[in-house]
Amino acid sequence: MISFEYNCAGPFKPSLKHKIWLQQVIHKEGKTTGNITYIFCDDAFMIEQNNAFLQHDTYTDIITFDECVGNVISGSILISSDRVAENASKFGKTFENELLRVVVHGTLHLCGYKDKSESEAKLMRQKEDESLAMLEDIGL
Repeated sequence: MISFEYNCAGPFKPSLKHKIWLQQVIHKEGKTTGNITYIFCDDAFMIEQNNAFLQHDTYTDIITFDECVGNVISGSILISSDRVAENASKFGKTFENELLRVVVHGTLHLCGYKDKSESEAKLMRQKEDESLAMLEDIGL
């Protein structure tokens, strides 16, 4: 089950279309959807969580907590709306486009993709692009 929670107000609320899309992304990767919670928050909450769980005192747009078992994709994904807005402006994207990229980025992490090395980051970006193209095909 995919769920969305809000720790802060934001200009975009994911819908049924987005849940279907994320399930399709997971299925395309040969995985099964378990319990995934996307938590949209502000920078203050994100840095608190980053300090508590990762001992990082830095801002980030996403933290993915992997709770997968085998091919069943489960976990919690924290997304800072503040960072997403800043990055959207920085990269000349809409807030919604950048948010969806970050949402699927976390999903792809749960599917096993990494982004620490240059080659991993390149593959992650390719998978993000493919996934965003899939969203355009969903007619809800």
